[in-house]
Amino acid sequence: MKGNYIFLADGFEEVEALATLDILRRGGVDARTVSIYDNSLVEGAHGVQLISDLCWEDFLEVLHEEASQYDFMIFPGGMPGAKNLAEFAPLMDVLERHYAAGGGVAAICASPAVILAAQGDTFKGAKMTCYDGFEDTLAAAGITHVEAGSVVDGRLVTGRGPGYAAEFALDLLAQIKDRDTANAVAAGFTPR
Repeated sequence: MKGNYIFLADGFEEVEALATLDILRRGGVDARTVSIYDNSLVEGAHGVQLISDLCWEDFLEVLHEEASQYDFMIFPGGMPGAKNLAEFAPLMDVLERHYAAGGGVAAICASPAVILAAQGDTFKGAKMTCYDGFEDTLAAAGITHVEAGSVVDGRLVTGRGPGYAAEFALDLLAQIKDRDTANAVAAGFTPR
């Protein structure tokens, strides 16, 4: 899969999805949102409605099997958003192929546990963070839980929850571009 895509299902955590999208675009990344449905309208966990850039069928038309470490599949958390993503088998198939092809994966909040830990041995041995209360799910999958706002482990970027959305997104931006770009975006958030 070439490019950087944020996957959305009903019940997604709005702060995590939108902060990530905003920060990546500020950093010059052509990140796009993808609804897993046959239409572009997705409703967040707190009732915010978002029109995604692509619906599932549109995404399939631009999907390429090749991937690099700079191409990321991004999964915001929120419940039942993370669960809805995890239960969409075609998306999980793309995730498996994408990671096997050398692509990157980013997940925040419940998604590291609900989505990534459910992928068999794919992420076994990785270091991740997740929303408080999901740590045992990571451990049961052979994943090392790290208590931090954001964790980078090779081609994986994970975030703890909505309060860490900016930190997560900036770490993701540093992986896609570089740390200088992430620092420049972060500096723009602070008045002089």
